[in-house]
Amino acid sequence: MKNKSMGELISGLRKEKGMTQRELAEQMNVTDKAVSKWERDLSCPDINSLPRLAEVLGISVEELLNTSRKDEATESKTGAVADLVFRAIPVAMGVAVVVTSLLHSIDLYSGFSMLGIGLACTGISLLRKEK
Repeated sequence: MKNKSMGELISGLRKEKGMTQRELAEQMNVTDKAVSKWERDLSCPDINSLPRLAEVLGISVEELLNTSRKDEATESKTGAVADLVFRAIPVAMGVAVVVTSLLHSIDLYSGFSMLGIGLACTGISLLRKEK
């Protein structure tokens, strides 16, 4: 089971208690905009307010802190970029070896080095897919 983000946890518990964002904000001495940002994982409650927030939500501070970070969108973008790079490098190295060999401006050592880099990136790409 996937851990909830802190925002998802705050939102879910607030709704279970039948509270609006404004009501939670009043109990926490913050604005309803601050609560909205917490629930959308755009910001986190101040560390000093965590005991009070946990009390209002009826959980322990440990439960409140035992949440996952909501970086899935960033993580998926970063992963997609990394996959693209690890697929593009072997193609670029292969093209570079072919072009430079046609122009007779590459030595054997450089050609094998570039192909080795391409193969290494292919291997990394395949290992990333297995995860």
